[in-house]
Amino acid sequence: MSAEAADRVAIVASGRPSTPLQTSWFEFLLDSSLLETHLQKANPDPLPVQLIVQFLEQASKPSLNEQNQVQPPADNCRNRTLKLLALKVAAHMKWDLEVLEKGLTIPVLNMLLNELLCVSKVPPGVKHVDLDLSTLPPTTAMAVIIYNRWAIRTIVLSSFPEKQTKPGPHQMNMYLKEQATDSISVLEGALCLKKDFYIHTLRTLDLLAADAAANGETEASTAGLCISTEELHCQVHYDLGGIFFQRGCTDQPSFMKAKEHFRQTVELLKKVHFTLIDKRLAGYWNACKALTGDCDPSDSQTSPYDQINSLIRARNYKVRAVIEAFIKDNVTRSLPNHFRRSVLREFLETGLDEFCHKLCVCNAVRDALEGEVHSVRFQQLLLRPSRRMVDFILEVATRSLEKDRTSETARRNMAGFMKTLGESFEDLSMVFVVSSHKLFVELLREEERNVLVEQMKKRSATINLSTKPLPTCFFTLPSVCSAPPQLLRPSTSDSWNLSGRSTWEVPPDYINVILSIKDNLTKDLVYILMAKGLHCISIKDFVHARQLFSACLELVTEFSPKLRQVMLNEMLLLEVRAHETMAAEGSKERPPPDLVSRVRGYLEMRIHDLPLRQVVGEECVAFMLNWRENDYLTLQVPPSLVMNNPYIKVGQLLASTCKELPGPKESRRTAKELWEVVVQICSVSMQHKRNNDGRVGLIKHRDSSLGILPRYEPLVLTTLTSLFVRLHSIVRDDIVNEVTAEHLSIWPSTLPNIQAVDVEAVAVTVKELVSYALTLNPNNQSWLITQADIYFVTNQYSAALNFYLQAGAVSSDFFTKAVPPDVYTDQVLKRMIKCCSMMNCHTQVAVLCQFLREVDYMTAFKALQEQNSHDAMDSFYDYIWDVTILEYLTYIHQKRGEAEKRQIAIKAIGQSELNTSNPEEVLQLAAQKRKKRFLQAMAKLYF
Repeated sequence: MSAEAADRVAIVASGRPSTPLQTSWFEFLLDSSLLETHLQKANPDPLPVQLIVQFLEQASKPSLNEQNQVQPPADNCRNRTLKLLALKVAAHMKWDLEVLEKGLTIPVLNMLLNELLCVSKVPPGVKHVDLDLSTLPPTTAMAVIIYNRWAIRTIVLSSFPEKQTKPGPHQMNMYLKEQATDSISVLEGALCLKKDFYIHTLRTLDLLAADAAANGETEASTAGLCISTEELHCQVHYDLGGIFFQRGCTDQPSFMKAKEHFRQTVELLKKVHFTLIDKRLAGYWNACKALTGDCDPSDSQTSPYDQINSLIRARNYKVRAVIEAFIKDNVTRSLPNHFRRSVLREFLETGLDEFCHKLCVCNAVRDALEGEVHSVRFQQLLLRPSRRMVDFILEVATRSLEKDRTSETARRNMAGFMKTLGESFEDLSMVFVVSSHKLFVELLREEERNVLVEQMKKRSATINLSTKPLPTCFFTLPSVCSAPPQLLRPSTSDSWNLSGRSTWEVPPDYINVILSIKDNLTKDLVYILMAKGLHCISIKDFVHARQLFSACLELVTEFSPKLRQVMLNEMLLLEVRAHETMAAEGSKERPPPDLVSRVRGYLEMRIHDLPLRQVVGEECVAFMLNWRENDYLTLQVPPSLVMNNPYIKVGQLLASTCKELPGPKESRRTAKELWEVVVQICSVSMQHKRNNDGRVGLIKHRDSSLGILPRYEPLVLTTLTSLFVRLHSIVRDDIVNEVTAEHLSIWPSTLPNIQAVDVEAVAVTVKELVSYALTLNPNNQSWLITQADIYFVTNQYSAALNFYLQAGAVSSDFFTKAVPPDVYTDQVLKRMIKCCSMMNCHTQVAVLCQFLREVDYMTAFKALQEQNSHDAMDSFYDYIWDVTILEYLTYIHQKRGEAEKRQIAIKAIGQSELNTSNPEEVLQLAAQKRKKRFLQAMAKLYF
């Protein structure tokens, strides 16, 4: 007795209700009457399209010969019957391409239709375009027509920008495109035929199977389902319209052909009816009329789309008519907002600014009526209002409201629009125009109007005061100042007002030297030039910063050598940051030798009583590390400089450590020195200043020597990450839950005074460091594993699994290849297993247990015993390749009385590629295939 039969007996004997068992594909081979009975069911399981897939998959499976060599599918009775069964299912569906395309992939549907061509006796090896359809038997001709209809429909579908749910291989699409012209010719020939056609049914297919010698001349040719001439021509015209419409993108005359085919479709639909064609045809028809300019705007039957499109394409543009159409549509609201915006975008390229402004206003009023947010373009218009534009806004708003037809919601929305309009203007005259308008008075209550007007008056007066110009002396600059005056004038974006002056600050290090300038005007000017220049650097406006600093340098050179050097130092920092910004944006260009020399000069500079900003020294050392100037830092920097400058000391140790990686143990002396320096920095006894929450911010704290953290050099970041991960592991003292990283072996494994190290500060630093590194390179698999470990040891299992999967994805082209074993080590896999277990995703645990070098059956079996699994359970069975686990699954489900799930597990075991007698290569291939599919499925869940 088969397993399926045993299940049925068990269910009947138990007398309990159960979900009907799915019929297996091989049962249709055993009982010839079963298929028709199955297809007549209201909700057949499997569905017809699923049956087609199963039949064709089984019929096309390769076989192995005695030498275990893969051979093409055998041409035997079993496989021929399976193909016939697939054709019968399609015949039951009346060869409806709409339904078949939705349920089948392109390769499967191609296989099905090729089988149809074969049984319909289409001459093999002959191009369809060379066949005379009028001389072929009806079912033979119909098979050719169906295949070529599908070919051009597939080309059209593959051109859609949406992601296809059932994509086909690129080669198949290319083949169909190459044959498109032939397919079009075949279908155009079909339109010349004026006779009814016949298509295969279950009965005709049985006749062909019973008579092996049958050909297209037998009874089967006219015993099928009759397709009238009008019905066939309607479908063919529609499909040809689609292909010509698609070609119109590169061949404008094709739109005319498409339109003619759609016109014919419209006429034929009066005699026959296809729901799907009817729904889509209107869109195609309107698009063709718009693209060919064949619209009469005066025609009362013309749709709003057609009217506007014809006005747009009219000679010299009928701009006033377009505006009128938009205002009328504000009342009817028949045009979608996206269409109205697309019309505006089209006109933006014509240079008709005033017309575009009016279109923008019309769209803004429509948005207001529907309670939508105003567009950025309309808000920009309100920044530069003219009386003429304000009058037009009020006119459109008034005409867009109809007393009898406008809903209360729309009126409330329009009242809000009028309030927003009044609040947008700074000019009191504009405020008065809005507040005195009839619509304003009509829509807002009297007390609401009075309060709003007073608010607008007060705000307008405040704005006028805050924008009072600076004294003239600020604009009458000495001739030595070469900066453009507009750079110094305050503007809205500069925030040169009471609330915005904090963005214009001079560092405290320079205040005393600037205050020592005797001439007050020069003193103010130096302050403004430096403050504004630093502000420009902070917003990455390096061009204007250079102009301002150059003007300031020229000004101070005449009277202050000290300020001259200060400006040279700031200009150096400016160039360093400008080059680092380019590198962060993807530039691979090395810094010019002159810039490198200037950085060296700054690091070696010793001028008595010169104010120096700490950040300049830090960023110069970081610059040298970023561009791997390791020889300078390790060999050429003066020893006295290393002793006296802590930034250079740390930079030298970092450069030396990176230079020696990887190297023998005896060359790790510099790594030990670097370790000791960092441990000293992290020690509580160093009395770091703390943040508001009490934590020590080592990376961001400017007093720390770690302020030289490079912005993008991966080797330095990897070295620092490795160091802090090791330190983190030692101070946490949790061997089981350690964070991993590269090069951990170069660091000491113990600390002489572990109590002195601020544990929380180290933990925060590790997190900040790894997070920052991943912003620079989110595809670094080592950093991804480290980030995952950090989440894992802090019990954030979902986030940890996300990063473990990311690491696997970037190392395997999103799991299209096998994940390297040095990425998914046993430790990583065990942590992934624990993540799934802690989230109650127990089926995922069982699947992952197979990934280990030695399958962990104990953990897998324990997970499968859990009954509160939060994952999709049996949907993951297809990813299990270990037969022992699958057998345990069937046992568990039988024990619980879960017959349906047991059936799914049995089906998984029954796959031929999992047969334990297969060669090892076949079993490995099956495992790899399931690994990839499982990891891709997991990525969709957790990414």
